[in-house]
Amino acid sequence: MPKYNWEARTKTGGVQKGVIEAATADMVEAQLKRYGFTNISIKEPAKGISINLPKFGGGGKIESKDLVIFTRQFATMIDSGLPLVQCLEILAAQQENKAFQAILFKVKESVESGSTFADALGKHPKAFDQLYVNLVAAGEVGGILDTILQRLAAYIEKAQKLKKQIKGAMVYPITIMSIAVVVVGVILIFVIPTFAKMFADFGGELPAPTKFVIALSNFLVKYLIVIIALIFGIITAIKKYYATQGGQKNIDRWALKAPIAGPLIRKVSVAKFTRTLGTMVSSGVPIMDGLEIVAKTAGNKIVEEAIYGVRQAISEGKTMAEPLAACGVFPPMVVQMISVGEATGAMDAMLNKIADFYDDEVDDAVAAMTSMMEPLLMVFLGTTVGGLVVAMYLPIFKLAGAVGG
Repeated sequence: MPKYNWEARTKTGGVQKGVIEAATADMVEAQLKRYGFTNISIKEPAKGISINLPKFGGGGKIESKDLVIFTRQFATMIDSGLPLVQCLEILAAQQENKAFQAILFKVKESVESGSTFADALGKHPKAFDQLYVNLVAAGEVGGILDTILQRLAAYIEKAQKLKKQIKGAMVYPITIMSIAVVVVGVILIFVIPTFAKMFADFGGELPAPTKFVIALSNFLVKYLIVIIALIFGIITAIKKYYATQGGQKNIDRWALKAPIAGPLIRKVSVAKFTRTLGTMVSSGVPIMDGLEIVAKTAGNKIVEEAIYGVRQAISEGKTMAEPLAACGVFPPMVVQMISVGEATGAMDAMLNKIADFYDDEVDDAVAAMTSMMEPLLMVFLGTTVGGLVVAMYLPIFKLAGAVGG
């Protein structure tokens, strides 16, 4: 069925836009009027050449972008006074991600059957995590669902931005290293054997660097399959080790202490912890429930255990700052600011301030790490490739000198 772009005015005077899939424009107009919309403008879809191409991967994935748009639109519609079921029906109908659309229709059916909105969302953990569900539940109980949804959208956007920063920091070094490995591999496997045969025909004693490169090339050509199998074996072994309780703990502890990446990982963990907990506390979620959810989504076993330790200490009547300081994971400044937040009763505001500060710290750390690694990687690439070239040309220079003499 074709999709129609529509624009209409809500009962409160706000303007709402969207896309609805229907057989005709009249059916779209009738559906919108049932929702109480007026001054309806419907644009028929542009007719063009339709080519059905196969979809490769990601077809059933719920993207953060889809979730943010849905959350913001849902908040606007709830604020405009539209009933919950009608909001879900409109947003599901205009959703382009088919997997997400199917989930939204199932959520709508659950709500129509008598479930709360939070319970309906909780049935689909792939799209709506525990944080989302708990915040929606708090919004339903407190009657501030639109406000909670706006906070959720802002939180998801900031979390996604943080994730992109980390990915962006890793793309450059991984790309350079991959290029270096490919270039060196091609030279050693395909180029060096040709030079080696030529030098063998010339005869004579080869320089030590040339001998080393030829030996390395012979070894790589002879054992290439074994080397590839060994690399895959090591990667598989590390993954299996990380899947164990002790392995994950040891690797995550090492990650926090790593020379370059360690401080960055720690800052990301602090930003994520304070942002998530601050959002939950400001939305009315009990601190104990908030800490449990934050611990489960920490992404680092050491940080997770530290947060669970904080939760246990609070249940025994201690303040939050004491166990945070004792665990040694969180910087002293964070502990002091949280202590002030507890004393002044402004924990949520203090947590969000810490999160904003560490977001900036992550920005600076990523920029510093990238600027530091750029020259190092270029020197490594130049030295490796240049060294191979020089090693193979040394005999030619020697031969040319002998002929000239």
